[in-house]
Amino acid sequence: MIDKQGPIRVGLFVTCLVDLFRPNAGFAAVKLLQDAGCVVEVPEQQTCCGQPAYNNGDVPDAADIARQVIEVFDHYHYIVVPSGSCAGMIKEHYPDLFATDTRWRSRAQSLAARCYELTEFLSDVLGVEGVEAHYAGTCTYHDSCSGLRELGVKDQPRQLLANVEGLTVIEMRESNVCCGFGGTFCVKYPEISGRMVTDKVVHVREANVDTLLGGDMGCLLNIAGCLKREGSDIKVYHVAEVLADKTDVPSIGEGEPD
Repeated sequence: MIDKQGPIRVGLFVTCLVDLFRPNAGFAAVKLLQDAGCVVEVPEQQTCCGQPAYNNGDVPDAADIARQVIEVFDHYHYIVVPSGSCAGMIKEHYPDLFATDTRWRSRAQSLAARCYELTEFLSDVLGVEGVEAHYAGTCTYHDSCSGLRELGVKDQPRQLLANVEGLTVIEMRESNVCCGFGGTFCVKYPEISGRMVTDKVVHVREANVDTLLGGDMGCLLNIAGCLKREGSDIKVYHVAEVLADKTDVPSIGEGEPD
């Protein structure tokens, strides 16, 4: 727990997918952090976290991107990310990018120590136990690979969702199994990726819910696309949208062309 005396200055790392495909999730994240008493800023100079370059072996470009992110967010108490994938990149992999550069490694380690996925930050750092939100329906939750395996994010979103009025959470089978997105994995291995998301959708539909929630836009876009192709009317939202009571918009993938 942190000392809440004085303002907690948070820099929100929006992520590329939230910025380009789901700004509402970013606005929801800001609302949740402000409701918890944080002073939130969204630096305009922020860019990609560098994960696509890093995952494809382009370490020099990934390191250049990381330097930009470190410079932009260096003066905040915390950097909060509505994505386990991007948060995992900053927290787990930035220090490794500078194994032979003492100065930048120290700065990367400092930022990594202050970086959290959104629900992790709300639950584990701020101690938020309840939210003022209402959602009439049933949902199941997909655990993204990076959030679960790199950051240990599993119980935090579920604990917060348990306090949403009107919402019932039903666990699906194999909620912790990859959906097949995996960044550029889905581009390199489309047939394997397609089979994985098809299996995931089977489990979502078997749960007999009306809504799917998750904390990573890549996963949510991937699963929402498959649900739509199969003609399902299951809604898909980022977990922040439900927690912030900001579901008065079309769900992810709704209204998009096939």
